[in-house]
Amino acid sequence: MCGIFMGREQDREHIREKLASAASMPKDVVLGASVITVLGTCEVCIENYRGILEYTENLIRVQTKERLIKLSGKHLQIEYYTNDEMKITGRIEALEFGDRRTES
Repeated sequence: MCGIFMGREQDREHIREKLASAASMPKDVVLGASVITVLGTCEVCIENYRGILEYTENLIRVQTKERLIKLSGKHLQIEYYTNDEMKITGRIEALEFGDRRTES
């Protein structure tokens, strides 16, 4: 039964993507997809995130609609965050994308 619902959700997502393309609208607007901007090794901006899961000076884990994002490095800090976006600075050594849902 779960597979039926999963298929329908994937169909809906596919239809939304087609509509976004047809209307020449950005996918982040239509789908609520995350936008990740990396500036060198010292700054990352994340738009359309859901929550901050972990925050230390060496690791920041952020949940988006699509997946988990892990940033590791040194002297990491969240410069600012709003309901829609955040800016992370520090010496970023790795940026990883996890599964669709939160990892433990």
